[in-house]
Amino acid sequence: MSGGQVVRDERGAVTAETALVIPVLVAVSLAMVWLLTLGVAQMTVTDAAREAARALARGEPADRAVQLAELAAPGASVTIERDSGMVVVTVRREVSPPGGVLEGAFGAAEVSSSATALEEGP
Repeated sequence: MSGGQVVRDERGAVTAETALVIPVLVAVSLAMVWLLTLGVAQMTVTDAAREAARALARGEPADRAVQLAELAAPGASVTIERDSGMVVVTVRREVSPPGGVLEGAFGAAEVSSSATALEEGP
């Protein structure tokens, strides 16, 4: 020791820092995958609602519109409302976290979308 400096032994510091950082990186990665999954599910139910509303506006039967929505968003529930020449289709779907890892912390999330269309005349 010269000049009063203390030399520290830093062996193992990198290992300890890595052990602390890895769980954080995994959590951030899982959160990003979860957000991406929710975004894709939201786009899916939006497309399903739009497709069903268009089908009803063209005069197709309600069961065919529901079938189209369920084809676009499997496992979704479809609600149809008609009011003074307008048709409103709402599609809802529950989305579970990826791999069930975050299920205890967040549980399933529900995404939904509505589409409105003017019914075409005969």
